Parts: sequence; structure tokens; C-alpha cells
Amino acid sequence: MAENERVLSASDLVGDDAVVPFAVEALDARGRGVQLGSMLDQILARHDYPEPVSRLLAEMIVLTVLLGTSLKFEGKFIVQTQTDGPVDLLVVDYATPSSVRAYARFDEDALQAAVTAGATSSEALLGNGTLALTVDQGAYTQRYQGIVELAGQGIEAVAETYFRQSEQIPTTVKLAVAKIARRGENGFVESWRAGGLIAQFLPESPERMRMPDLPGGDLPEGAEEYAEGDEFDDAWLEVRALVDTVDASELTDPEVGVERLLFRLFHERGVRVFPADRVIDDCSCSRERIGEVLSNFSAEEIEESIEDGAIKVTCEFCGTNYEFDPKEFLQEE
Repeated sequence: MAENERVLSASDLVGDDAVVPFAVEALDARGRGVQLGSMLDQILARHDYPEPVSRLLAEMIVLTVLLGTSLKFEGKFIVQTQTDGPVDLLVVDYATPSSVRAYARFDEDALQAAVTAGATSSEALLGNGTLALTVDQGAYTQRYQGIVELAGQGIEAVAETYFRQSEQIPTTVKLAVAKIARRGENGFVESWRAGGLIAQFLPESPERMRMPDLPGGDLPEGAEEYAEGDEFDDAWLEVRALVDTVDASELTDPEVGVERLLFRLFHERGVRVFPADRVIDDCSCSRERIGEVLSNFSAEEIEESIEDGAIKVTCEFCGTNYEFDPKEFLQEE
């Protein structure tokens, strides 16, 4: 056994805001699990979005940290949706090694109409559009971006579609969000929690990955989805079946924990976990960075940005307000 691995026991708990990588070698499966507590609550409380928007953004944050912490690089991993639904924009940034920031944009009237109609599922709030996953390793490197169509799909489904179509890796994703009420000194206090699990099939033999839910697999010509009776690799079928047993409450319950959940799912197969990756609520904005952006504005753009004698900028991610004297950017002739 490698030094950074350990056999999982039911008593192991790493706690909130830590992404736990795991492997089930007997099933050729690897994945990551997480429960988000105070980090998520801080982000959502700061924005104070309507509850359906907060839930949707929380799902995106969970997905982003599950994927971002799996990439071994220095830089940013950005997940963004652009759609025609009531919530037309979601952006989540993960910056190595641990920083997360996020925000959402929505149409108040369209959102209220959706709530009135009871159409508050993630697929209904997103509508049609695209989801883009971007890896940015900084200066002197080329950005990598994968794009998948959002066509009435929820975030779980579109993530699975991305891995099937773009990465050709059999993948199953579970996401859950909850608002927890706890008794405090002055009554009950509500806070946000979320959890997620991603499992992927990564056998040594690439032929074993050519299954009906992958491009180039055994899917009959003209069929767009696998049907009952299609053949799957037994190992992947077992992984999917086990993950499908996960209840949303288990993903968000602090008394369960990621390791305990993994133990329940895979202990008969010998699940292993690896050191967790901590994530924190941390915005990268600063007065200096915003000043650099403004310094590239033309004199006309600077004039248009002046309000009550000053240039005022609010960070969309963390809500921090910055104020600048226009004279800093207007060069004397």
C-alpha cells in the first residue's frame, strides 16, 4: 500500500469542505466525494439569492470542486453556464490550491413565474444553452475549454454527458443541496449544506470502456441512449448500481460524512481513500487587479464609468466595493 493511501474504516471522517479521492480497485473505479458546510454557507449567505437560485449555484459549486481538485496543475478551473432559462448565468471559479468563488445571474420576473408554476428543478431554471469547463494555467499557456450543450438537462446529467462525449469516460454523478435548521441561542438558525459524489470507470483495457453509453460503443445505429437489455461491463454496472442507492440526505448529513458513505457503498470491494483536498471561500479580487483593468480603458470609457465623481466597482463574486478617483486613469494632455 502506498504511503498516501489507507484502508477505509467506518469511523473515518475528514469533515466538511474537503474533497476525498477514492478508488475501488476491484471494480476499476475511481472518484471523489465531498460535503460542503461553512464554505458554501458563506458564499450563499453573502449573495442572498432567492432559494431556488442558491440551490442551483450550490450544485454547480459542488461539481466544480469535485472536478477542479482532481486536476493536477497550478491555475484556475472555471465552470460556467450560459442559457435562456430564468437563471441565465452561473459561474464558479476554483483556483489552486483551494480557493472557490461563485455567482449567479437571474431574471427576477422569469424566476418568479417559474416558482409560481412549480418549475424549480435545475433543468427548468437553466433551460437551453451551454456549459463550459475551462482550464486556465495562467500566462504563456493555452486555455483548454470543453463545451457541452444544455438542452433541458440538470447539472448531474450534463456532467455525465460531458464525460461520455468529450472525455469518453463512463461517469456517474450525484449532487444534493439542503438547508439545515439548528437551534441557536436566539432560536433556530438556517445554514446551507451540499454534497456530491463522482465515480468513473477507468480500467486498464480501453476496450472495456466501449459500452452503450459511450460514443463508439455498442449502441445500435440510430439510437441515442442505451436501452434495457444492452450489455455493460459487470464492474461498471455494479458501480452505477451502488451509487444509485445514495440518498440526497446522506450526501448532506454531517453525521454521515464522506468516508462513512464510501464505506457503506464499497466496503465489500475494499474501497481506499487518499488525502483530502481542502476548499475555502476565497475571492481573488483586489484593488490592484481592478485598477489594472481600468488602466486599459480608453478616456471615453473612463468618462462613462464615472458616477458621482468616482469610479465605483463591485466584485460580482464577493460583493466587495472598490472606489477609484478618475484622475488615476485620465492622462493629462
